[in-house]
Amino acid sequence: MAVVNVPIWAVCMLRVALATVYFQEEFLDGERWRNRWVQSTNDSQLGHFRLSSGKFYGHKEKDKGLQTTQNGRFYAISARFKPFSNKGKTLVIQYTVKHEQKMDCGGGYVKVFPADVDQKNLNEKSQYYIMFGPDICGFDIKKVHVILHFKNQYHSNKKSIRCKVDGFTHLYALILRPDLTYEVKIDGQSIESGDIEYDWNLTSLKKMEKFSAESKDWDQAEGDKSQDWEKHFLDASASKPSDWNSELEGDWQGPMLQKPPYQVRSGTIFDNFLITDDEEYAENFGKATWGETKGPEREMDAIQAKEEMKKAREEDEQELLMGKFGGQEDTFQRFHRRDEL
Repeated sequence: MAVVNVPIWAVCMLRVALATVYFQEEFLDGERWRNRWVQSTNDSQLGHFRLSSGKFYGHKEKDKGLQTTQNGRFYAISARFKPFSNKGKTLVIQYTVKHEQKMDCGGGYVKVFPADVDQKNLNEKSQYYIMFGPDICGFDIKKVHVILHFKNQYHSNKKSIRCKVDGFTHLYALILRPDLTYEVKIDGQSIESGDIEYDWNLTSLKKMEKFSAESKDWDQAEGDKSQDWEKHFLDASASKPSDWNSELEGDWQGPMLQKPPYQVRSGTIFDNFLITDDEEYAENFGKATWGETKGPEREMDAIQAKEEMKKAREEDEQELLMGKFGGQEDTFQRFHRRDEL
């Protein structure tokens, strides 16, 4: 039997070639991102994005992403890509989000839209196929939304999936598989998984064609208004009534709970977007982006924190020193002002 030596790089190239990448965005070409992304002009009050790596980062250029710039605003911006179908294939939606302002109330989620969406007119009524990402509001709402559009209705995962709430960059990934299983990962770690039909109460899904998201557009929106998500959220803990008839009344959805009033603060950064049919490619992409800069980002934050503590101590010492001579200084200032009169 002949032995063939195959270089490692050739095997790696073959593995990448098998993956289909529908969309990938890292914002590595500076302001050219404006040629690919379209800001919605549906509402003059929508907030605007800028390209920034934030106040602290792992790599100044690699960590640049779309950052929200205005407090108390909703955001709607989208980028177009070629139509595709994931029928019979795995679908992976992945991106990074950083709430460096320590978000108290707001969403950091993304949506996948039909290809015929009007990007300039993107608004709360624009139909979408998938909504995915973290939502934070107060002490109670710290969850990852996974909402699917099925039978002209939006269905939320009935499990409570907790999101990250610190100020660092985190990697979010949603995996939908053709065998009707799913997985949600944060920072490369699986935090939830299960059966799509069961966890979304889609009891009739297997009677139809397997879930297929055909021809998409990609949207990122912080605090998006669609389905009134900025004011309400589905109660995932609620149980379906025992007398509910799915055939007559349709798939049951939990009641909507109102979010407490909080002020939305800007500063969130979105980056490293990826839509692919290959889980391994997505994992490697996450390691090559977020994985390379997560450590240096925390190191820079720690250095800044030490500098801020040192500055605060110096200011406290200065105040104490000034306090010892406060009486004399006040006397001088009174005479000085009197001379001016």
